[in-house]
Amino acid sequence: MRDAIVTSGADSVNSGAGGTRWNLAEARKIYNSPFNDLLFRAQSIHRAHFDPNAVQMSRLLSIKTGGCAEDCGYCSQSAHYPTGLKASKLMEVERVIAEARRAKEGGATRYCMGAAWRSPKERDMEAIVAMVSGVRSLGMETCMTLGMLSPQQSKRLAEAGLDYYNHNVDTSERFYSEIITTRTFADRLDTLDNVREAGIKVCAGGILGMGETVDDRISMLVTLANLPAAPESVPINMLIPIPGSKLADAAPVDPIDFVRTIALARILMPQSHVRLSAGRTEMSDEMQALCFFAGANSIFVGETLLTADNPGEDHDAALFRRLGLKPMALERAEMEPAE
Repeated sequence: MRDAIVTSGADSVNSGAGGTRWNLAEARKIYNSPFNDLLFRAQSIHRAHFDPNAVQMSRLLSIKTGGCAEDCGYCSQSAHYPTGLKASKLMEVERVIAEARRAKEGGATRYCMGAAWRSPKERDMEAIVAMVSGVRSLGMETCMTLGMLSPQQSKRLAEAGLDYYNHNVDTSERFYSEIITTRTFADRLDTLDNVREAGIKVCAGGILGMGETVDDRISMLVTLANLPAAPESVPINMLIPIPGSKLADAAPVDPIDFVRTIALARILMPQSHVRLSAGRTEMSDEMQALCFFAGANSIFVGETLLTADNPGEDHDAALFRRLGLKPMALERAEMEPAE
């Protein structure tokens, strides 16, 4: 079991593979800088690494919904809460590939598949591997989120050609046990280690609006930035309160605080895709525009995210036209066949 990364201290230090190591005090100072200065810094860093007007488009499909053994307080799929969501079996491979084909036709370049599991069982791995191979054969990037993975499972998915694995840390180490008790913060980091060791790219972020402090949000980002290699994708979610869940009555996030968090993520992880994820249905177009200016350059498209609502393609297309944004093209080098 690895130790959780320390996110406090007086000075940053240089690390080998991960580049700059950040600490909480440093990151807090950046976060609290004047808003215009913060956004200017974030946008300048963004422009140094990405086309500032290109946004990566992902599509998310729930391949197995509900009945999860974990007690994540934000989740509609947890069996611990009376959210009214009925559990389903694992989706058939052919249907998953058909849905991916439609997503590609709609402009998505990355296809993300999520299953409500604590961790995948061996009996499900053959179908999971077939989904990865099938979607990748369409010329799309593949991403999965299946809960905790062992080193052996990670290796098998890598051999199938999985490009990304999503496993969010959700919040800070300090606040984590207030939201989830069925696994630890260190368990999360272990899975990220297993995935990275197998050669799969990491997608890891968190959720804002669960009752955490601003320092918890900052600490979460410092933890991600201080991993041996920063995640290639960093989804930042705004909580959608689910009736029946532990966080059904959570207070909304202040929009300016949310934009500050996006900017800090961009500054701490310059080369990562920062994804504006769940909660966009509650964001005004102006708030989303500020998030893009602050360094967000990835979104989920489609009308649903697993079990939550998402703005439809028509709304996103209209917003992109107003802002002069375009879908990010997929680098063909990234889609070389898996060995």
